[in-house]
Amino acid sequence: MDLTGKLVVVTGANTGIGRVTAETLAKQGARVILATRSEAKTAPVLEAIRAAGGTAEWLALDLADFASVRAAAEKLLARDEALPLVIANAGFAGLRGLTKDGFELTFGTNHLGHYLFVRLLLPAIERAPLPDGARIVLVSSKAHYDAKPIDWQAQREATKAVTGLPEYAVSKLSNVLFARELAKRVPAHVHTYALHPGVVASDAWRSVPWGVRHLIKLFMITNEEGARTTLYCATSDDVASHTGRYYDTSREKKPSKLALDDALARTLWEKSAEWVGLPV
Repeated sequence: MDLTGKLVVVTGANTGIGRVTAETLAKQGARVILATRSEAKTAPVLEAIRAAGGTAEWLALDLADFASVRAAAEKLLARDEALPLVIANAGFAGLRGLTKDGFELTFGTNHLGHYLFVRLLLPAIERAPLPDGARIVLVSSKAHYDAKPIDWQAQREATKAVTGLPEYAVSKLSNVLFARELAKRVPAHVHTYALHPGVVASDAWRSVPWGVRHLIKLFMITNEEGARTTLYCATSDDVASHTGRYYDTSREKKPSKLALDDALARTLWEKSAEWVGLPV
């Protein structure tokens, strides 16, 4: 996929695999929008991209706040440009609580925030011309294999698990289900992908209790290694005709049984639409 001069958006691009992804896409000629919560924390990435001759901008985006998501989407749509690549990378594990809008914090941020952001951006995404069309890449996790059937009521309550990891698994399952259902609802030239980046030693684990975090990080890969599958889904000709599928280590992989449940994917779509205030 030739990205020269094209506008792309990467959420959570101020650190970890999001930063590597943004810097790599900028080197390939893309004009990269770094959608993050903190301009100050994103400034070093913007400076690095510009110093290397790339083009990058910051966009304020707090996925745990629907008002912030809507404001960010409005700013992008106001540019009246095609948006051929959106990478929903931001996410975390281990935080506990509620979003500003009253949803379980991990699910509300990792899934609902991205669901709202992507759906609002569809007019710009669908404007992407052929032959390349557009790609929507959702960074999920192999943790989705551990997810239990979604307890809908629990998504309207504060995090229950001490580690927050069961809630994280549900949010990552939701990413895979969203990619599958979205693929059925967009024009044929828009392709969706969900992926496991590898267990990466990134800031996504910053809120997991220290003892657990220290142990699991001993077995993690680097951010550069973790960004490979994201970049594969975002740019490789090998998957240009694919949509709604799941990937691991830069190749397609069968997701969990729950992730292949079409009825569950539809229900998640419908409930997400109701919760964020969009038509089904």
